[in-house]
Amino acid sequence: MQYDANGALLNSAIPELGEPVRGKVRDIYDLGDSLLLVTSDRLSAFDVILPNGIPDKGKVLNAMAKFWFEYFADVENHLISMDSKDYPAVLQPYAEHLEGRSMWVKKCSPYPVECVARGYLIGSGWKEYQASKSVCGISLRDGYEMAAKLDEVIFTPATKAEVGDHDENISFERMAEIVGQELADELKANTISIYSNAAEYARGKGIIIADTKFEFGELDGKTILIDEVLTCDSSRFWPIESWQEGFNPPSLDKQYVRDYLESLDWDKTAPGPELPEKVVANTRKIYMEAYKQLTGKCLFEKEEA
Repeated sequence: MQYDANGALLNSAIPELGEPVRGKVRDIYDLGDSLLLVTSDRLSAFDVILPNGIPDKGKVLNAMAKFWFEYFADVENHLISMDSKDYPAVLQPYAEHLEGRSMWVKKCSPYPVECVARGYLIGSGWKEYQASKSVCGISLRDGYEMAAKLDEVIFTPATKAEVGDHDENISFERMAEIVGQELADELKANTISIYSNAAEYARGKGIIIADTKFEFGELDGKTILIDEVLTCDSSRFWPIESWQEGFNPPSLDKQYVRDYLESLDWDKTAPGPELPEKVVANTRKIYMEAYKQLTGKCLFEKEEA
């Protein structure tokens, strides 16, 4: 296992299983009929993985996904266990490193689209609306301001990109061409339902989920929920008290890092700059606070103080 000077896990290593598929944050190990997903502490910004990580970030994301998998227990998903004691024997020598930052999941066939739900107008959606009064081919009324709550939740799918590339927004009609109309309708309905339920819960905890993306796959002829779910890496979380139409609210995620990087003379190409200790510490605190506010619990006892 490779850790940086602050104890952030940059790369996992399980030699018996060979080199994993490494995404921006997750390392994926093939166990035959199942997979092990290890959530590192890597942080990417502007599609560049930065040289140092955020300690415990991976554990926060893992715990947040666990919370939502349990909250949506009636939605079939790929999770087998997040308890390292349950993992196959080959993984037991690494249990201490894997505990709290990994999930053992069923292997399925992922659908080749990202399923995005938007409840507020921000980011690429806001840019497109300003130009065309539409988002991913969906026409919207006049009069919306930045960060405005949409009259109804909209579904805006995207194609999945390789590491280092941007996902590409597509129309629902294009998605239907890719996966078929029946499946497209099912994924749209599932996405809007899960997002709407989660957004209502989060609002009661003082958090606006402005938008989020889900991934689904097929297992034994059924559609199941896979990958991370409603984490602050896959969603845009805003504190309710900071939200105001017409302004870009502060986010409970890595936006703080993006803002710092924007202040540097950096061209947003690899290699990225090393984050100073203050930025690392503040980012870690933001992730911890997001989890605590959402669940009402501290991830670590030491954080109680």
